[in-house]
Amino acid sequence: MQGSRLIIFDLDGTLVDAYPAITASFNFVMIKLGYPKMPNLTIRRAVGWGDRSLLKPFVKKADLEKAVRLYRQHHRRALLQGSRLLPGVKQAIVFLKRKGFKLAIASNRPTRFSAIMVRHLGIKKHFSYMLCADVLSRGKPHPGILLKIIRHFGIKRQDALYVGDMTIDAQAGRRAGIRTAIVTTGSHPEEEIRKEKPFLIIRKISELAKNIPVIFRG
Repeated sequence: MQGSRLIIFDLDGTLVDAYPAITASFNFVMIKLGYPKMPNLTIRRAVGWGDRSLLKPFVKKADLEKAVRLYRQHHRRALLQGSRLLPGVKQAIVFLKRKGFKLAIASNRPTRFSAIMVRHLGIKKHFSYMLCADVLSRGKPHPGILLKIIRHFGIKRQDALYVGDMTIDAQAGRRAGIRTAIVTTGSHPEEEIRKEKPFLIIRKISELAKNIPVIFRG
């Protein structure tokens, strides 16, 4: 029965720690355009809605397009040095794949940068499908990205699980009518995540495997 079940993963903060790359690219843009550098925590808290939304609050409207262009030029290189798999991720996805689960990625990060990361970190082969917000009209917390992935696989909502790390992930999962597990390795503190009442909160991705029988009862 597990072959007809699907686990969808967010990327940043859930599977991958790319905050060093994001911080480097963000502050490269700030320096280039004459803005003050931002502290790591400020940048970390702004992550999750895509690169344009990341930069928008910190630059003038007239500078936004140039800021996005500079960020993306720098980020292609930064990702190769400033991203890594979070602890236990490789083991978790290998275990789930061997158990017969279909695996997919849903990210608000642009497609080309998501593709760079999954190739560079050696996990592309484990995922059957990846969908990113730049090819949709709206990203998370809108549920469309999750619903489109479910339709792609022909999976019922009750046979799908979404795993993310932010409040917007919990919101997207709830709006899509999908069980959602939130891992507290991302940019939002646990008390904020609890307010969204996801199906499950875990401290690290390695805890996912032992909770599978609870998530998929029956």
